[in-house]
Amino acid sequence: MEGQTYTYKYPRPAVTTDCVVFGFDGHDLKVLLIERGNEPYKGCWAFPGGFLNMDENATQGALRELEEETGLKLNYIKEFGTFSDVDRDPRERVVSIAFYALAKKADVKGGDDAAKAQWFALNDVPHLAFDHDYMLRKAMQKLKEDIHFEPIGFDLLGDTFTMPELQRLYEAILGVQFDRRNFYKKMLQTGILEEIDEEPQSTAFFGSHNEMRTMSIDALWGGSPFPTAHRSDDDSRRRKGTRFCFNKRRYDKFKEDNSFRLEF
Repeated sequence: MEGQTYTYKYPRPAVTTDCVVFGFDGHDLKVLLIERGNEPYKGCWAFPGGFLNMDENATQGALRELEEETGLKLNYIKEFGTFSDVDRDPRERVVSIAFYALAKKADVKGGDDAAKAQWFALNDVPHLAFDHDYMLRKAMQKLKEDIHFEPIGFDLLGDTFTMPELQRLYEAILGVQFDRRNFYKKMLQTGILEEIDEEPQSTAFFGSHNEMRTMSIDALWGGSPFPTAHRSDDDSRRRKGTRFCFNKRRYDKFKEDNSFRLEF
């Protein structure tokens, strides 16, 4: 009949979204949890999330719930799985679409129906509500897969970083320890890192005609007797204090060609 809205007569599940957000404090990989303020599982820890509104897609719903419950506002999250066990939610039949995100560790505060929001080191994560323990394992599995194709340092490190900082991040995610020289070599071979020359310079006179040349500070104070320009690239890169940044243009090109691959 014209103007009549069709109504499906069979029962159907509700849809929720959940966000597994990872952060890094320079040593440990962290995950963001909320303490539930309402039943079911009141007082238990879980991932930020909630029911999808009728006028939003899953990504929009996940970002909204994340901001409402923790105050954390992100622009990008990545879907990694759908969780649909029949008895996963005691309230009703609920299917959850799960996302993970990488974010610089920031201050968070519980809001909406979340009593608290807090970062936890992975080794300190308590037993989680619903099926979120399993969800965390699947998120970690996906993160470990993606790290070989997507340099995650964009979101978890500062604008510049040292190679040891980058190595600690990869070790925290993959749960392994790398040989320093091998890790340096592999990361430099990707072509997405740019060395930043932050070494202080000083002007000194040397040579038979008091020629003015620029020398590094450590050359002046008993280090290399040669000007900075004479130092090998390898020596410079391997110094612990050398800082790097990502070459975003080159990385975007890798993504466009689907050609990035990092093997350890």
